[in-house]
Amino acid sequence: MSGLASGIRLALAGKNPLILERHNASGGLNSFYSIDGEKYDVGLHALTNYAPKGTKGAPLTKLLRQLRIPYEAFDLSEQLHSKIHFPDCTLSFNNDFKYFESQIAEAFPESIDGFRKLVAEIVQYDAFNLEKGSSATRSILQRHFKNPLLESMLLCPIMYYGSATENDMDFSQFVIMFRSLFLEGFARPFNGVRTLIKVLQDKYRSLGGIRKMRCGVAQILSKNQRAHTVILDDGTSIHSDQIISTAGYSETLQLCDDQPASQECQNNIGTMTFTETITLFDAQPADLGWEDTIIFFNRSPEFNYRSPRQQLVDPDSGVICFPNNYAYPEGAQLEHGILRITAQAHNQAWFELAEAEYQKEKTDWYERLQATALSVLPQHSESCQSMAQRTLAKDMFTPRTIKKYTGHLNGAIYGCPKKIKNGRTHLENLYIAGTDQGFLGIVGALLSGISITNKYCLTQ
Repeated sequence: MSGLASGIRLALAGKNPLILERHNASGGLNSFYSIDGEKYDVGLHALTNYAPKGTKGAPLTKLLRQLRIPYEAFDLSEQLHSKIHFPDCTLSFNNDFKYFESQIAEAFPESIDGFRKLVAEIVQYDAFNLEKGSSATRSILQRHFKNPLLESMLLCPIMYYGSATENDMDFSQFVIMFRSLFLEGFARPFNGVRTLIKVLQDKYRSLGGIRKMRCGVAQILSKNQRAHTVILDDGTSIHSDQIISTAGYSETLQLCDDQPASQECQNNIGTMTFTETITLFDAQPADLGWEDTIIFFNRSPEFNYRSPRQQLVDPDSGVICFPNNYAYPEGAQLEHGILRITAQAHNQAWFELAEAEYQKEKTDWYERLQATALSVLPQHSESCQSMAQRTLAKDMFTPRTIKKYTGHLNGAIYGCPKKIKNGRTHLENLYIAGTDQGFLGIVGALLSGISITNKYCLTQ
């Protein structure tokens, strides 16, 4: 996404951008595929940062203006309602922040004043300052209120949708995600991530931009602190004055001929990765009593956000998503029910399994995560057996899948823990955009590509 946004900005400015993509489908972490005629989305539970058309100052408004894309092209429909579900408390929210605030006031009356002060700080915070330092989120939350449950319930959805670090996160990242989830909200195109990617591809193509698919970069050559050539997987050389990499920070440094095994690479590799099951079934979720758009759940006394140490998957917390449950135009509904379940995964053990064992573990964990979701969902009318009978198609991705299709070390979806906010590397003309630059979500990825391109490639 960030690469497409960068390419569009360059093409709009009359440059000659070339996008190199290792795989045969665009989108990176937000993409799609088909198996046996059934279509699957990966990545896009929701487009966060939703804003109504023309909302001044909204990130969505800014990026559409920068890319010269009309608002209607994204075909966005708002979420119905979502919730954060813990053993002793449930908080509901939608795209009206006042409703979420009232939920917190009701559940945590002693903390509501502190929460409102936190929100005021978030509203004023300059999270998109590319030179801003980092600070720990938990300490800032505890400065505003002293309720561990509220702290965990706020962190749960934000961490699942954007944290590269275990059990805490940089406050700038927290601010970006809090705004995008709660102050702005969730939306989705009826046809999912395909719509967004097609709009971006069509715009880039209309401007004369060139994409080369199945053309991965094997090495970046440099001299005198400047990159000058990329070597493709097939040995082809391409010369360039400026390079923007969306492969990830450590992954990019490993491509550089001057420091492929640097200590900085090893010290800044992400550890947070996930599995996700995708089930297509023969009913609309609402017909089974499942009316939420997204459920962020935790079943343990304490919420832990970290790579599991003892098992392949941690089923005690996760995300349940029903893409059906958006306010689509009158009468429109997805052909099948879709249930997506995301959970934290071991960042090494999945890679060590032999193929037969890997397939067995995928099957076992698919069933366990189905059972977990059914224990969390309301109106337990569906058993694992009856849900299996409803199932039309299913799939599951693991850290191995993520690494194969994104190149992210450890299958780390949110990249390196120490973000490179200014996008600079040790080479004067090699820049980082995307997840490791620090802007999060689809809107964040697009803004990252725009920001880095504007700052370094369109000001000279």
